[in-house]
Amino acid sequence: MARTPKNADDGEKQKKPKKKRWYHQFVEAYQITAEHKPATPWILAGTFVAILGVGIGLGFVANHPIYYGIIAFFVALIAVLFILGRMTRTAAYARVEGQLGAASAALGQLGRGWYVEDEPCAFSPKHQDLVFRAVGKPGIVLVSEGPSHRVQRLLSEQKKKAANVLPGIEVHTIEVGRDEGQVPLPNLVPKVKRLRAERKLSSAEIATVTKRLRTLPGIRQAVPKGVDPNRARPDRKGMRGR
Repeated sequence: MARTPKNADDGEKQKKPKKKRWYHQFVEAYQITAEHKPATPWILAGTFVAILGVGIGLGFVANHPIYYGIIAFFVALIAVLFILGRMTRTAAYARVEGQLGAASAALGQLGRGWYVEDEPCAFSPKHQDLVFRAVGKPGIVLVSEGPSHRVQRLLSEQKKKAANVLPGIEVHTIEVGRDEGQVPLPNLVPKVKRLRAERKLSSAEIATVTKRLRTLPGIRQAVPKGVDPNRARPDRKGMRGR
């Protein structure tokens, strides 16, 4: 009786998943957007037809309808993709807004030049308020989730800790939410990118600041048994509509 190779099953399990083609991502983005905004197909179709129609009309005026039509087709296609991208981003934020860890998912879209910690640096087990930390050229950014009257204490404590470890580095605080004075989740990334500081940090300084912050007591020391802050983080790929 022939024996099955010992690692045959393991080899099958370790097979890499097939890479998604761009059109698969396009379909997923469209589905996410259409679910959030049912009028999506009409908006996209209307945009495409309007631009194409204007282009062909100008082509007849210039006596080159085919040439103008081809150009209008590609311009309309680019416009549709741009609008879909914006709408998908809005839909993705709407899906995670209000969930624990939504601010972390949004901060993950900051891009190069920023270091965002995956786990919250402060956590209130009673109310499940969170504070996340990011480091970039403007300095240290503390972002809270929860009602303003509760998170201010958490932000103040974390700001004091960061200032003690890294004197001279500017610490910014942002409250995410829909209360008065708070920043809505879709506006968080633009708000962080607009932050200014008297002294901008270099890439080397950002790395040094990040290492120093790691010396602060971690979230695990503050979270009681049975509470897992990792479960409070939505998938960041969902923020990009993929």
